[in-house]
Amino acid sequence: MDINKIIESGLMETYVMGIATEEEVQKVLSFKKEYPEFKDALEQLEYDMEVLAQQMAIQPPPGTLAKIEQEINEIQRRNQAIQPTTGDGYNKNGAEGTTQERYIEVEAESNQMRVNKAWKWIFIAVFILGKIFLASAIYFYLENRQAQEQIKELKIELKEKIRQ
Repeated sequence: MDINKIIESGLMETYVMGIATEEEVQKVLSFKKEYPEFKDALEQLEYDMEVLAQQMAIQPPPGTLAKIEQEINEIQRRNQAIQPTTGDGYNKNGAEGTTQERYIEVEAESNQMRVNKAWKWIFIAVFILGKIFLASAIYFYLENRQAQEQIKELKIELKEKIRQ
């Protein structure tokens, strides 16, 4: 087998992206063991994909880590104050107990631009005025064209009267 054809076949890319079938995964693992060039190319591709992912990563809003830490500390304080229960929702006596949902609520700020309500009405007014000006321009254009045609007709009539 030509290892360069295998490397260029796209098999490694599907494997690295996690969309390879079980058969393709087995092929990649066997090629990785058999061919050191394939192993090196696969490691380089994995490294390149990781670098690309890091470059395209979106940073969380500032203060997110502090909010998470605060919530974790609050949950830990609540858990210390509450009598421990077993993981199946029953307390030590066998009676059904209430289990708290354990999740951290993080409020992220929106990246969208916020517009003051006054600007909203200004934008609407500008839009409506634009439509009015457009309608007026079309009206006056058509009127002007009609007037130009009437002038041409009158000039033709005048030339005919002069010739007679």
